[in-house]
Amino acid sequence: MKFTLSWLKEHLDTTATLEEISKALTSAGLEVESISDRTLALAPFTVAKILHAEKHPEADKLRVCRVLANVGELQVVCGAPNARAGIHVVLAQEGAVIPGNGMVIKKSTIRNVQSNGMLCSSDELALGGASDGIIELPLTAEVGQSVAEALGLNDPVIEIAVTPNRADCLSVRGIARDLAAAGLGTLKPMAEPIVKAVSSSNVTVSISDSACQQFVGATIKHVKNGESPAWLKNRLLAIGQRSISALVDITNYVTMDLGRPLHVYDTTKLSGNLRVRKSEENEAFKALNGLEYTLPAGLCVIADSSGVLALGGVIGGADSGCDEHTTEVF
Repeated sequence: MKFTLSWLKEHLDTTATLEEISKALTSAGLEVESISDRTLALAPFTVAKILHAEKHPEADKLRVCRVLANVGELQVVCGAPNARAGIHVVLAQEGAVIPGNGMVIKKSTIRNVQSNGMLCSSDELALGGASDGIIELPLTAEVGQSVAEALGLNDPVIEIAVTPNRADCLSVRGIARDLAAAGLGTLKPMAEPIVKAVSSSNVTVSISDSACQQFVGATIKHVKNGESPAWLKNRLLAIGQRSISALVDITNYVTMDLGRPLHVYDTTKLSGNLRVRKSEENEAFKALNGLEYTLPAGLCVIADSSGVLALGGVIGGADSGCDEHTTEVF
């Protein structure tokens, strides 16, 4: 279980130091496996802006970029498909060591074009998740700013080992509750607004085979899926989760923050109503990670008339996943 210090303090009112929190966690049976501060590793990396990008004269898959950095304008050759003018990016200048592979950046000549640095991807910075190209930073990130600060990674990340009997601590709030009980601060109250439904949901759920004790959901109409705000992307990135889209990121955030497994289904992709049941032997399931699984009997699954849509509390399915066209969800 990973969380950041500032995230913890959103739930726990405490003046305890990081060391005191670490000792209290271990004393409570939540063994601290690691505490990492990426500020040092990311110190050589700064925010830059691509002013101009054009095809490399001798390589179709390379682009020659003119970037604005804290030292002025630089020319950098980049192979990322998303390198284009106007975006804010992560720049590694001469002497920087790439965390993902240990490569030391040097001025070089690539196909007879000089390159003065490197524009970095998530993989190269060892930030986790898949990399489809270079990192695109929020346009509010200032040129020359520390990348750790721009990405919200200047916040210590604490990782603890959670034993099977402590599912209550598979959330940031659960951990804060335990620390408060140990006398390390006060658990902050949570606002509980009452959300009133305007009508009955057009999706119903049944539970069979004692697959789970409770399943709660609601239909939400007129949604607009898109990119998550920077704070949400940065928070997930800090604990090794890749941002997908606003709807998906919200479910991951709530799961980690409050310990309530949450998933969102595109209602237009459902065939009939939902049924929470146990899987049958050799049922097929295509997950959101792009892989297809053959399931053993007895797993908790959520299904419709077409088959399995999700593994309960584990991963959703590709067939009911949300995309940029999603407007109604369950």
